[in-house]
Amino acid sequence: MKPSLQFRLSQHLALTPQLQQSIRLLQLSTLELHQEVEQMLEQNPFLEAEEEFTPLEQPLPERVGERSDGAESGDGDGGSDAAEPAVDSMEFGATEREDWENGTERDDFDGIRETPSGKSAGDDDDSDPLERTEIAGSLQDHLREQLRGMRLSPTDAAAVEVLIDSLNEDGYLDGTLEEIAQRLAPGLEEADPDAWDDLLSQLRCGLKWLQSLEPTGVGAADLSDCLILQLRTQPRSEAQVIAILICKQHLELLARRDVKKLMAATGADEELLRQAQALIVALEPKPGRPFTRAEANIITPDVIVQKSGRGWKVVLNPDVMPKLRINDLYAQALKQHRGARGSGGDGSGQALASRLQEARWFVKNIQQRFDTILRVSSAIVERQKNFFTHGEIAMKPLVLREIADELGLHESTISRVTTAKYMATPFGTFELKYFFGSSLNTEAGGNASSTAVRALIKQLVAAEDASKPLSDNQLSQMLEEQGIQVARRTVAKYREALRIAPANLRRAL
Repeated sequence: MKPSLQFRLSQHLALTPQLQQSIRLLQLSTLELHQEVEQMLEQNPFLEAEEEFTPLEQPLPERVGERSDGAESGDGDGGSDAAEPAVDSMEFGATEREDWENGTERDDFDGIRETPSGKSAGDDDDSDPLERTEIAGSLQDHLREQLRGMRLSPTDAAAVEVLIDSLNEDGYLDGTLEEIAQRLAPGLEEADPDAWDDLLSQLRCGLKWLQSLEPTGVGAADLSDCLILQLRTQPRSEAQVIAILICKQHLELLARRDVKKLMAATGADEELLRQAQALIVALEPKPGRPFTRAEANIITPDVIVQKSGRGWKVVLNPDVMPKLRINDLYAQALKQHRGARGSGGDGSGQALASRLQEARWFVKNIQQRFDTILRVSSAIVERQKNFFTHGEIAMKPLVLREIADELGLHESTISRVTTAKYMATPFGTFELKYFFGSSLNTEAGGNASSTAVRALIKQLVAAEDASKPLSDNQLSQMLEEQGIQVARRTVAKYREALRIAPANLRRAL
């Protein structure tokens, strides 16, 4: 075969290390970004934090999806200065910006309340959430405080301490007494059976002391045991006796709302069953829940939506923005060193120059990350402005491509921006992806957002007659009467996404 030369023109995207870093920073969550910044501060001597960099020590007290009517709204121009990150003086060129933006591509027991503990969203949120957590303390600390006020023998006190350390976050024992004893003294059962029996006896005694403490129900082995412990502290009545019997043997029938089988199994009439159910529903299935660390449920928003005249504006949350700069002292020292050594330089000088360039690119990439988040968030707010006035029922259909086309970005960039990034609104804090939803046809020829349809389903279920709950087919028909065409299977899918039980499980006894 005779060799020959051929010319071919083609286009392809070269991913430089800087562009790869830019794309990676964009898809990081706030927590991951701050970890990345801390790591870079340790590794690169040319990078330093302005003032004191203490990431995520003061998160805003907003919970995902919860309503917060007391959310503060700013005035027209407030917060704009805080939204500017501290960066090196160099700016992105138009080509670099375009390349960067368009680079590569709990199971709850039905019938028992499961409302979140602590303050409601409408309560005063001016206090620091970390302070509220410190005041509440942990479940173990709360139990040990009570234990110190009891006059127990050293042996009994030690047994209670062991059991307190064996509780999970819900307040249940993490294993049987035999398993706890095995972890406490491995091999004792075979080596000394008498000592093993004594240890189990001490743990049983300690368990009785533990279960006498507040909150009632702590130290239970399972849900049934937890409910029974709480019922036994209530005044004795026929309903209480039936409730204990149901919790011992027939919780599954109660969950299925099987009135006939419950009546046959307990010998109670329908009215007595209704009273027993009321007692059970009022119990706390997770005694340790009020002591769960509040920080685990707190989301720090990346952007904040504020009222501005008759509209809304978006500002970056200054609490999540790393304040970085280039160390001028080191940069000037490197410049003088390179000037003294001439244009050739040495290996160490080239390595330091590379680290300086790396620091500059890192600062610029972080600035570009927040700039893109702000642009995308502003476009979302403009498209969904009715949501910020009327709530989720006014949400419009929106897909990633619409925002991408409006801003001149790639759809994959919008996907990265809206993943694990959060927006604080008057109705709570939501992930940016929450504002995107598919469209459903209406009789008027328009479209309705799937998010708005889910909100409407929630309203219909909340207003239903508990003795005759609405089936998925009935919900579908009611939506159709309002001009929204939704199949029964779609209603069922939305209902499950909202964690709403089927009609037979929502029926009151």
